[in-house]
Amino acid sequence: MILGDSITAGYGLPEAEAWPVKLQQALQAAGKPVQVIGAGVSGDTTAGGKARLDWALADKPDAVIVALGGNDGLRGLPPAASQANLEDILARLKARNIPVLLAGMLAPPNLGADYGRDFAAIFQNLAKAHPEAVFYPFLLDGVAGEERLNQADRIHPAPAGVAVMVERMMPSVDALLGKARARGA
Repeated sequence: MILGDSITAGYGLPEAEAWPVKLQQALQAAGKPVQVIGAGVSGDTTAGGKARLDWALADKPDAVIVALGGNDGLRGLPPAASQANLEDILARLKARNIPVLLAGMLAPPNLGADYGRDFAAIFQNLAKAHPEAVFYPFLLDGVAGEERLNQADRIHPAPAGVAVMVERMMPSVDALLGKARARGA
């Protein structure tokens, strides 16, 4: 399951081009018979993800990718609050023995260097506090800032950007699936 925001929900894309769909296709093509549940809500913040975690877990996923924080950064929300929300999500998943991949996010540069540094530290801090989680430092690695890989809003990936996301994340997702297999999922 991917607990996320508009990037997970496939904002601006046909459903068949959304990140969860493309990730599932890539995993199946690699011989991994998995179902990827897209639990993305456009506009969601870390607080929103925290509030709907139990609902999302009703599908009983064997592993969870946490891909939240982009809207917190776009709105300039306090990094400490975002970190506390993500900490709560990670702690609740750990308590349920559900393997996690934490996908990091960066704040937009227009909020200033100090905010950007504090925001990036959220994910570094959580990765250190949760060494059991697979850490993927930046969800949009190789996509952010690349005009041809993004939709006109320059925020959401275009189909070519989704392909880059999937390709770059595959080693981390494989590590997550290994953790799920190790726990008997």
